[in-house]
Amino acid sequence: MNTPDLILDNGKITTLLRSQPTVAAIAIKDGKIIDMGSSHEITSLAGPKTQIIDLKGKRVIPGLNDSHTHLIRGGLYYNMELRWEGVPSVADALRLLQEQAQRTPSPQWVRVVGGWSEFQFAERRMPTLEEINAAAPDTPVFILHLYGRALLNKAALRVLGFDHNTPNPPGVKLSMISKGIPLVCWWQNRLL
Repeated sequence: MNTPDLILDNGKITTLLRSQPTVAAIAIKDGKIIDMGSSHEITSLAGPKTQIIDLKGKRVIPGLNDSHTHLIRGGLYYNMELRWEGVPSVADALRLLQEQAQRTPSPQWVRVVGGWSEFQFAERRMPTLEEINAAAPDTPVFILHLYGRALLNKAALRVLGFDHNTPNPPGVKLSMISKGIPLVCWWQNRLL
């Protein structure tokens, strides 16, 4: 009855159990682990139809699923995204932004994505909106800052049709700066 469909043998299998963090083999039936232990213990459970895979000492980590890889976006827009992680100065970041804007075809936007922080820059500050507008005067720019807010240049605001009369969209607060023109928007974290 409990004859496994599959046995993974001769490996370093992480169990996530404190009492037995690593085993050499696991038995699987109907997609579920039914037993684990030494190679001898688990292979003795095999029936005539059990598939046995020799792991040849390789590590198995069950239960991990990286579902946050952005494969589609990354594949479609890789050449139009800019990452500032590890960039040492605001001047370097603005130079990269200008270069990216020059090679981004219209009507596409330049998107600065990732986990950069103003504290990585030698100047210990964010680029100003004037600097961003000078680096990319005609290409819409969206600069994501710490996954909680974004800076938009004047070209982006023109595309969006945002002006001083624009109401806050649901879940977003537009910050009115620079003579009443909304240049920065913050996402409000809400549980729906």
